[in-house]
Amino acid sequence: MNPYFKTPPAVKNLIIANCLFFLATYLIPQANSFLATYGQLFWVGSPYFHFYQFVSYMFLHGSFSHLFFNMFALWMFGRTLEYELGTKRFLIYYFVCGVGAAIFQMLVAWAFGETGFTMLGASGATMGLLMAFGVMHPNNQIFIFPFPMPIKAKWFVIGYIVLELFQGWGVNDGVAHFAHVGGMLWGWALLYYWKNNRKIYF
Repeated sequence: MNPYFKTPPAVKNLIIANCLFFLATYLIPQANSFLATYGQLFWVGSPYFHFYQFVSYMFLHGSFSHLFFNMFALWMFGRTLEYELGTKRFLIYYFVCGVGAAIFQMLVAWAFGETGFTMLGASGATMGLLMAFGVMHPNNQIFIFPFPMPIKAKWFVIGYIVLELFQGWGVNDGVAHFAHVGGMLWGWALLYYWKNNRKIYF
């Protein structure tokens, strides 16, 4: 069997951890209250803010659909990337994208005076995985619902960035669109740092 069809350990354990946290928030009221107060990422000026929340927020999700699409992206792109980068470098990349996404969102919010928000979800990290796949496999074709035709990964990444910027500027839907952009930008920067230092090849 082609190893790329298997789920490597980091991707598998990240999915399990995210699902366990989600079940805890929905099945155990005390866990839900605790994680809502201490696990999600609060604005830096909030009395509830702690630095560890830059990591813990990535394991919490607000709904089943939020969890499902993030875990699907993690599984879809993460398998190939973990095999190619190695488990250690994959995990570094994933968490750099997730933490970087939160920092980017906070900087944008601070610049426009939109403080006082909270963040949760692995979207920033998984958007970093999408960026890595598009950079390392630009001509691979992927199927994205609802498009009936496959799209080259590089065009999908570019289109997604444009869409997120447009929604971040003009749509107030409660989604941290600039966190998605931030995760992709940090991912791009880290990939090219590794490439220039000959730690990865693509």
